[in-house]
Amino acid sequence: MSCWEQESKPCLILTPMTVDTPSSHRTHTASSGTPSSQRECLLTMKSPPIPSLLSVTKVTNYCVHPESLHARFPRSRSRFLMPQSCRMTSTSTWYTSLTKHVDWSAGNLLSVGLGACVYLWSACTSQVTRLCDLSVDGDSVTSVCWNERGSLVAVGTHKGFVQIWDAAGGRKLTSLEGHSARVGALAWNGEQLSSGSRDRVILQRDVRTPPPVERRLQGHRQEVCGLKWSPDHQHLASGGNDNKLLVWNSSSLLPVQQYSDHLAAVKAIAWSPHQHGLLASGGGTADRCLRFWNTLTGQALQSTDTGSQVCNLAWSKHANELVSTHGYSQNQILVWKYPSLTQVAKLTGHSYRVLYLAVSPDGEAIVTGAGDETLRFWNVFSKTRCTKESKSVLNLFTRIR
Repeated sequence: MSCWEQESKPCLILTPMTVDTPSSHRTHTASSGTPSSQRECLLTMKSPPIPSLLSVTKVTNYCVHPESLHARFPRSRSRFLMPQSCRMTSTSTWYTSLTKHVDWSAGNLLSVGLGACVYLWSACTSQVTRLCDLSVDGDSVTSVCWNERGSLVAVGTHKGFVQIWDAAGGRKLTSLEGHSARVGALAWNGEQLSSGSRDRVILQRDVRTPPPVERRLQGHRQEVCGLKWSPDHQHLASGGNDNKLLVWNSSSLLPVQQYSDHLAAVKAIAWSPHQHGLLASGGGTADRCLRFWNTLTGQALQSTDTGSQVCNLAWSKHANELVSTHGYSQNQILVWKYPSLTQVAKLTGHSYRVLYLAVSPDGEAIVTGAGDETLRFWNVFSKTRCTKESKSVLNLFTRIR
């Protein structure tokens, strides 16, 4: 049995490995074995990134060295598990499970929401701390989101509260009311925090003012399941279970744009850091499409059928590429080149839909979480592999002055 398949010991030893693979091989599977002569140990972390995790190693870096870190949650009442709601057993759980429980801060801290608790894991020291436990209030975590500086983490709850926590001090600064149902989407914009809920409302609040100044944005007819602010902090994109993608500006109470092309829920939303006004979105099972929008003109750009649910999207900071994570039926991770929409890599290993995605502060790695009770770390974007911006006629932004 290979070193990443041993799961019998209760302690954790996470050993990321590299596997030398021909550069022409662009599809990697995180669970496949390789000859021992091709393995090289890069790092051994003997303190658990999350309490009582067992070791399984190996993830994929399709660029140079396929590399992996795969942490599995043991099934024991004495150790915490992924919340039951995260274990996908039927398509009926798609809408209720797409809440963001993982986020990566500018300070290289990973926040993980598990059941009623939020844990912080330092990627630098491997130290883990429990930030909060909502079980005393009979509540549970439904979303987590770091502010841009990485000093505050917002926690959305099943009962509709939004808590603001000081990560360094480990103390709760405030608990915001206003929602009447679970908060599954959070997005910071400077000192302002936007929250989206099952009550169909988006609340935007300045956390510096007690009580915070509040803006209520009402445009969705079903649960708000995706929120992202544009890089210039001027526009908020929201996705809902009503299959709508809405764009709001920083002052209006009504959406300035509405896109209705998706045929299923829109949770996956990402603004391009390379082209002003370029927005990408992905739909659920009945849609399966990646779609791109010129929000400067309201024009729909190209789209592609991915073949499965689109759960998350994130752009590379270094190249005109983006990564998408998927659910039914393939549970894969795909890397795309834009605007050609060429599939650069297909990463597999999760056995259930890949519900959670966060990008490292350096923009080179991602962490994914799934209903198979695992977190996996992947090197998918490289600073040294930056590509020149395409001059394709599909890229309408090259013509905007």
